[in-house]
Amino acid sequence: MIRAASYNIRKSVGLDRQRRPERIVEILNEINADIVALQEVDRRTGARPTTIPRNMIEAETDLKIIDLAIRPDSIGWHGNALLVRKDADIHHARRHDIPRLEPRGAVSADITLHGETLRIVGTHLGLVKRVRQQQIRAITEQLDTLPALPTLIMGDLNEWRPGGSLDQFGETYAIATPGPSFHSSRPVASLDRIILCNRLDLLEGAVHQSELAKIASDHLPIYADIRPA
Repeated sequence: MIRAASYNIRKSVGLDRQRRPERIVEILNEINADIVALQEVDRRTGARPTTIPRNMIEAETDLKIIDLAIRPDSIGWHGNALLVRKDADIHHARRHDIPRLEPRGAVSADITLHGETLRIVGTHLGLVKRVRQQQIRAITEQLDTLPALPTLIMGDLNEWRPGGSLDQFGETYAIATPGPSFHSSRPVASLDRIILCNRLDLLEGAVHQSELAKIASDHLPIYADIRPA
């Protein structure tokens, strides 16, 4: 079994308007995932520094950062970062350009974990349906050009409806919607999702609703336990 999690951390700023990355790290430890996709991990302006210090992740979690950044102070690409267990092998890491009206992107990596090799993708899609549709098609088309692997796509997909732009994933993928994750103070929208190719089975999915998670960001983290089909 592999546990995958996705979390839009809003640049580590909580509902109390305080930037406290140590809260995000504690929540990651609560979830205890093997794979994590983070959104809004870096600031958007200037050198775009990470809002969670690298040494904090390395020292206080069992996770390591997949090298995706092009700026020395960042850990992500357009705010998207991927973390994996420290004993995972990382084979390839990629940055994916996607259509956008605002700064958006996707990242992926091929890893081996618990004896299984798979591809993980993290993304944060746009606010406009037409653009989200284009972004999903761009991501899946780019993935189709790569050697076939069991694939997991995670992130804040900004889709309020069960179908909507998510129909663009087609029959190759199954959409896991663990539950409402936004707004963390009163969750009503399932903006955060985990997408599995048909070579992976979903065992269980949930929204992580600890007391700390309810104030650390405006999103709640989600997670799913999966295994190869």
